[in-house]
Amino acid sequence: MTDTTIDLDIGGMTCASCANRIERKLGKLPGVTATVNYATEVAHVSLPEGMTVADAIRTVEQTGYTAAVPEPEAEPTTTGTSLVTRLVASAAMGLPVLLLSMAPALQFAGWQWVALALTLPIATWGAWPFHRAAALNLRHGAATMDTLVSLGVIAAVGWSLWALLVGDAGRIGMRMEMQWFGSHGDELYLEVAAIVTVFLLGGRVIEHRAKRSSQQALRSLARLGAKEASVIRDGVESRIPAAELVVGDRFRVVPGEKVAADGVVVEGASAIDASLLTGESLPVEVRVGSEVVGATINGHGVLLVEATRVGADTELSRIASLLERAQEGKAEVQRLADRVSQFFVPTVLVLSLLALVGWLVLTGDVTAAFTAAVATLIIACPCALGLATPTALLAGTTRGAELGILIRDARVLETSRGITTMLVDKTGTVTEGRMRVESVVAADGEEAAEALRIAAAVERASEHPIARAIVDAADAAAVGGEDRALRAADVQAAPGAGVVGVVDGRAVQVGKPAWLAAEWAVAAPARLAEAFEAAEAKGATALAIAWDGEMRAIVAVRDTVKATSRAAVERLDALGIDVVMLTGDHERAARAVAAEVGIRRVLAGVTPAQKVDAVREEQARGDGPRPRRVAMAGDGVNDAAALAAADLGLAMGTGTDAAQQAADITLVHGDLAGAADAIALSRRTLRTIRGNLFWAFGYNAAAIPLAMAGLLNPLIAGAAMALSSVFVVLHSLTLRRFSPRR
Repeated sequence: MTDTTIDLDIGGMTCASCANRIERKLGKLPGVTATVNYATEVAHVSLPEGMTVADAIRTVEQTGYTAAVPEPEAEPTTTGTSLVTRLVASAAMGLPVLLLSMAPALQFAGWQWVALALTLPIATWGAWPFHRAAALNLRHGAATMDTLVSLGVIAAVGWSLWALLVGDAGRIGMRMEMQWFGSHGDELYLEVAAIVTVFLLGGRVIEHRAKRSSQQALRSLARLGAKEASVIRDGVESRIPAAELVVGDRFRVVPGEKVAADGVVVEGASAIDASLLTGESLPVEVRVGSEVVGATINGHGVLLVEATRVGADTELSRIASLLERAQEGKAEVQRLADRVSQFFVPTVLVLSLLALVGWLVLTGDVTAAFTAAVATLIIACPCALGLATPTALLAGTTRGAELGILIRDARVLETSRGITTMLVDKTGTVTEGRMRVESVVAADGEEAAEALRIAAAVERASEHPIARAIVDAADAAAVGGEDRALRAADVQAAPGAGVVGVVDGRAVQVGKPAWLAAEWAVAAPARLAEAFEAAEAKGATALAIAWDGEMRAIVAVRDTVKATSRAAVERLDALGIDVVMLTGDHERAARAVAAEVGIRRVLAGVTPAQKVDAVREEQARGDGPRPRRVAMAGDGVNDAAALAAADLGLAMGTGTDAAQQAADITLVHGDLAGAADAIALSRRTLRTIRGNLFWAFGYNAAAIPLAMAGLLNPLIAGAAMALSSVFVVLHSLTLRRFSPRR
């Protein structure tokens, strides 16, 4: 009996507890296991034989959420658009309400009814996402920020309706005058309901966009694969969608085309650009019998490939799966406000009820009792609490954007606090990711510049990164910009070995010394043999240049280290962060780069899956019972899963979209030096958020007793709430002064 694993798109979740609730509900079905990813809004469900997809969907819907089988290339949902529409419309109606309520000079005859007409759509339609989520939470005995918001809005509108319809607030010509103590039942709190809704809708829009970026990471990976393939069936070659390939199909790959599926080369030889998956700029030479991976790019030769893995079994799909599973391991934690509100909301309700009963028992005054009870709810309305995170996040992320640091969401700030280890990819992160000529050593009696110019002549027609580096170096060395480029004839490439051609009547060979010795009987003079060994020891790729049967020079080509990398490693080390290099490159090249920038630990020759394993191992090491917090910095598709698995993922802005979407922080300038700035800014923003939350809860703790005692006019409570919000905003704006230390 085999289980069936399916994915379901989940709708209606507003916090991580929603995902946990759905998991528990699905898990109660016989034989069913489920994992719900709040960030990507996808449920991975394992169904036993006899259990259908419809059963799983029905269970999710009974829990109060929506579920559907994902559609290929499905368009993004309109949830984000709906939130933005609610935000814009609510803000447009809420501003006049705020001005009329807070400025007596603007209060014309009947103003309160105009304010009511503007507020009711905001408090119902605008705040509907919060009311709906609060109702769902209530059904399951949970309380979150949505519960606080919904209660606050309902209390403010309910009190105002009571004052308008039962009290004296509805009379034409009424003005709201400032009164410090007590209440006459004619104050309105329509502006509270309107503005709280507007502010928190803004926070919800920011949160929604952050979740959508997680989903875009997976979609961007899917788009990286080949769309079509030239398949040969029954001796006939035709173009078909790559998705229709089956195992055993043979397909042709021409130069510059993407490989359509994982397979084995059965005819031809070429150099494959596998940087998409390996992150390394040096191409992989392939010939008959070599394995190739889908989505990599063919170089100069025509290949015939037999498919061995297609569709969801390809390496690219496996990386996408790794990315999604890794995100599950670090699903968004509930915000501090959500956690505290689980106790705060029931406490406020109990205190409000106590105020009502206490006043009725002690005075028998129904109006005073109702006023004290509602004032308690009003004063607890979470305006400052709701602003605490989004305003600090907005200020911090705006400042980060100015510094080239893009922070995804508040969860990033929480996890950045205790980073102890940073794993860094080599190519494109520590190094430039481009091959360049590092040195040219000529034999006695030869000129290095002339040897480079002759080598460039036979390499000029190739798109191989090493060939391009040689050509670029020769062109850059041209005297006075004069075009002194030589032309080669009868150029032939020996895949994985070198290239030969005729330049000005001379038979020229450029390639590995061992190949020159074996195929052309060209020996290396002692000077050039030493130069070759020295270049290889430094991690460079060294090639010999020969003509007329003699070796004339050694050219060393290497991916150069970024100028700021060493200083960046030193800064991270000063912050107490252990830096480890991860790379798919070979050991010698990796250790040479690590030594140059001051990195002591190196893990070389690792695959994308092994990078994820390395992250997990570092996290598990820990000091005593506490696990280590691990950051990962990278730039390629091959880094995406590790970026998602790490406690903090930092992507180079010069890298791939998949890496940036999987990361928590994007360094726009593609500079590792920004990593220390990013961590410092994240920690500073988190401190600001916590300070805001402390003030918001402290304000409630001080003001609620006054409201219960009937000593606080609800209008003053509203003003106090406004002042608390102003404080939170001003405190958040201090992040605009953040300056990185150099």
